[in-house]
Amino acid sequence: MADERKPILFSIDDDPQVLRSLRRDLRNEYRNEYRIMSTESASEALEALVELKKKGEVVALFLSDQRMPEMLGVEFLEKAKEIFPDAKRVLLTAYSDTDAAIKAINEVQLDYYLMKPWDPPNEKLYPVLNDLLEEWQIDYRPVFRGIKIAGYQYSPKSHNLKDFLAGNLIPYQWLDIEQHEGADELLNLHQLDRKQLPAVFFEDGSTLADPTVQEVATRVGLQPKAQSDLYDVVIIGAGPAGLAAAVYGGSEGLKTLLIEKRAPGGQAGTSSRIENYLGFPNGLSGADLARRAITQATRFGIEFLSPQEVTNIEVKDNYKILTLGDGHEIVAKSVIITTGVDYRKLPAEGVDGFTGAGIYYGAATTEAGGVKGKQVYIVGGGNSAGQGAVYLSKFAEKVNILIRRDDLTSTMSSYLIDQIDSIKNIEVHGRRQILKACGEGHLERLVLQNMQEESSFEVPADALFIFIGARPLTDWLVDNDILRGKKGYIETGKELMRYAEFKKIWKLEREPFLLETCQPGIFAAGDVRAGAMNRVASAVGEGAMAIKFVHAYLAEV
Repeated sequence: MADERKPILFSIDDDPQVLRSLRRDLRNEYRNEYRIMSTESASEALEALVELKKKGEVVALFLSDQRMPEMLGVEFLEKAKEIFPDAKRVLLTAYSDTDAAIKAINEVQLDYYLMKPWDPPNEKLYPVLNDLLEEWQIDYRPVFRGIKIAGYQYSPKSHNLKDFLAGNLIPYQWLDIEQHEGADELLNLHQLDRKQLPAVFFEDGSTLADPTVQEVATRVGLQPKAQSDLYDVVIIGAGPAGLAAAVYGGSEGLKTLLIEKRAPGGQAGTSSRIENYLGFPNGLSGADLARRAITQATRFGIEFLSPQEVTNIEVKDNYKILTLGDGHEIVAKSVIITTGVDYRKLPAEGVDGFTGAGIYYGAATTEAGGVKGKQVYIVGGGNSAGQGAVYLSKFAEKVNILIRRDDLTSTMSSYLIDQIDSIKNIEVHGRRQILKACGEGHLERLVLQNMQEESSFEVPADALFIFIGARPLTDWLVDNDILRGKKGYIETGKELMRYAEFKKIWKLEREPFLLETCQPGIFAAGDVRAGAMNRVASAVGEGAMAIKFVHAYLAEV
């Protein structure tokens, strides 16, 4: 255990010689299990305790001299108790102060008093402290070490922060201001009020009140700005296709930049369990797949930019000028678009007003803790919906899957259907759709339609997770000469020949490579590409294949 992670034994005495002796004896006996801190000033001690509390440190025991010029030891221990109420408190006294010590036992719940001097410590110090520390350890529960977020459960801002950190595999503790008993204490400690929520508290004691995702990203060390101006290949989107392209681009010596708007993994990264991915017989989570891939890519020296988005691509003399969301520009010799797909919006009345406040697109793993013992609804019949239902069933009282078809057989893998059938608190409702979402400040009820009988009825609902269909993330290409099909998917390869505009844009004698768009040197891979297989494994294959075509393109320019 690192020294700074250990519980603290805190001693205070205004006599430097006595304090040195006490510190020596404490270290000799307890340094393997506890961190030893000491000071000669009571006021400095109280200031230090506040900072320790902000950093999530824990004090196990206080030892304080009774007669100090700034304040009596009993007074110090009383103030220290307000900051660390569970710590044991021991008073060091001279024989003449024993009456005050006995009185303090009754008035401030002093745990013990020791006479000075305490020689030999093996007889007069350690047995007393050992008993107190053993008693303290029984109730001690190590505090969470890392980022904490305090906010309202049904706050869209809180959801966005949680979703961002979870997607980027950054551990955090969620403190619901209305449920967690330590949330208000944390606010008071940092002199914040509820109007400033959500608030993010960092391990070093610092905090951000009502921050943007970009502010938190910068604070946790993510890189939103590029380090160079020119790259061999820029990959836009860090889903499975983009991550695979980054791994192969980096391993094959290309100067590679990977840009991600939100978090690595894409839609697959939000999956609670992928069970049909080659080489993982027990399955793996989307987050685990993303973590492994981004670690592998960065080991090969690629640069990863997140959170950042590309808003435009302009071609000048074979160079691709990428405009970023913050206005900066990056130049690339080639580009691979792997922005993937997102869930389509549910058109029912009221849904937009509760998005992030009880209604979520995907995000099953992020919000699972908030649905314990509650009624949950899922819209969608694909594998993502099934995986989300299985995961949420571990937390919710009941998970209801709503689908427009009669059953799941035509839209979901059989292994998932079998899992769902075996889980008692999951129920599939065929021929159902949502007409309206209702509630005060957050989702409380849903109005459903029985499509067979054309009747409607209302049900209580604490959370709704939407997994319906997919739309390609290509809206940002609206002003570019990159041909897309009617549904917005990027056309590549020989399929481009069907478009009359193609010959106006394409000026090379050769035909486009298999994954090449109508702009030479700009490729598309994964779910964003028209005709893609919509499987994690195929997206990974296309990402790797795209690098092969990048090499071929760079060899001819």
